[in-house]
Amino acid sequence: MGSLEKDITTYHNDFPILHDPRPDDVSLPAFMVSSTRGFLPRADPIVTLPAEFNPLESILQRMPVKTASGEPGLLAQGNGQLGEAVHKELPDLTEFVDKYRHDLPVMNALYRDYSFLASAYLLEPCHARFVMGEEYGLGRQVLPANVARPIAKCAEICEFKPFMEYAGSYALFNYRLVDPSLGFSFSEPSNVRLIRAFEQGLDPTSSEAGFVLVHIDMVRHSGPLVAGAVASLNACRRSTLSSSSTHSEMTGLSARRSLNVSLSQMLAALKKINTIMDTMWKRSKPNEYTSFRTFIFGITSQSMFPNGVVYEGLPDSNGRPLSFRGESGANDSMIPLMDNLLQIPMPDTPLTKILEDFRSYRPSNHRAFLEWVKKGSEELGLRKWALALDGSGRGTDDMMTEEERDEVRHSRSLWIQVLNQVRDFRWRHWCFAREYILKQTSHPTATGGSPIVTWLPNQLQAVLGHMMGLYEMMGGDEAGGLGEECKDIMDMVRRLDETLKKEVRKFCEERGVSGA
Repeated sequence: MGSLEKDITTYHNDFPILHDPRPDDVSLPAFMVSSTRGFLPRADPIVTLPAEFNPLESILQRMPVKTASGEPGLLAQGNGQLGEAVHKELPDLTEFVDKYRHDLPVMNALYRDYSFLASAYLLEPCHARFVMGEEYGLGRQVLPANVARPIAKCAEICEFKPFMEYAGSYALFNYRLVDPSLGFSFSEPSNVRLIRAFEQGLDPTSSEAGFVLVHIDMVRHSGPLVAGAVASLNACRRSTLSSSSTHSEMTGLSARRSLNVSLSQMLAALKKINTIMDTMWKRSKPNEYTSFRTFIFGITSQSMFPNGVVYEGLPDSNGRPLSFRGESGANDSMIPLMDNLLQIPMPDTPLTKILEDFRSYRPSNHRAFLEWVKKGSEELGLRKWALALDGSGRGTDDMMTEEERDEVRHSRSLWIQVLNQVRDFRWRHWCFAREYILKQTSHPTATGGSPIVTWLPNQLQAVLGHMMGLYEMMGGDEAGGLGEECKDIMDMVRRLDETLKKEVRKFCEERGVSGA
């Protein structure tokens, strides 16, 4: 898998954070967490497949509803032409997958492309019905061996599920730079284009392109989140050593100042990410989302696949239907990183079980990093130290110097502000679900298979409740010292808490679903 010894700083438990993403090293997975590119792939995605995969490339170029040339593609016909092309034109290329298994970025590109074809093949009948104004009905219940075998092989090598995922396929490994020297320029005309699309996404001005490009634009600012999270844990670790130091007061104060720098770094990054997220309204129109959404549905908990999907030619499955969740922005790693670092508790509900299941639909390196952060934050007691809370949740600043108390107040204020950015992200995500989905379609589940009305509010309500609880532990408005900004934030949080409950209750009543 390649040596990392010269390119990383080794942290507690030796988790490898790349500082040099080593874009030319094909022995490393495409996705490895770095302080520079954050959760984006180490290098820009592979665009051109090896020549052996020309039959796959040919179908994918002709597949979208609107092709790169502007002509109608296979999915535009509504009469199963994509499926026919898969059956007649595509050989089983699994042997060539093995040929390139040493080149992990190429493996990721093959995984991306086979997952696009698999989703389009399975959901082509559903799209045809949707265009006619009908219910989705049933998708194809069998994935033929010429798609099932190579996608399973690619997924095994890349450590993905053998179905479309958010990072490894649909979004974060699905862009190209028109002029690499210009980098990530999203101003018109955008220098960033999609490699693959289902509907009109090869046109950078389309809603499908806008939907994906906003996600890429957000994640390109995730490097400071990674660096800030690691630095926060290191600051907390230093603070635990201060008691044995001959200059414990100075060491402890230095550690807290380092924490505040890290919190400020993450706060700035989250504000930038949320600002970009808000451009979704302009770059992808709410009334156009459902026209390409059909193809990013999964198998799990979807009416289109009541019994799962049979993957032909996989000996391990013995002909048993398989089931996987669909692509979802909820599988991004940025907000889960903040959840784990800040120790935001989630309720013990079936909805939270879905959130936990989503964890397995991320690049393996992302999963390991998020778990490492969670474990480190809990074992070090990051939140308790950062907020100067004792075991009962009360403040422990009575024995501090005035200088230390000032830094603690700064820590508490920054912590609330960072939490508020997590709240802002989740609130906007709920607003997207409301305007792009709930007001556009009656289908009861999101692409990942979660209940469309109640799942996002499950996490959002948890953040709102956690913020109110923490604020009270720190003395609330009566304590003062956290500034007017925090007071205004908490006034808004209380209002949004009530607004969210009313909105969820309204949609549950309209759709006849339980709010539990």
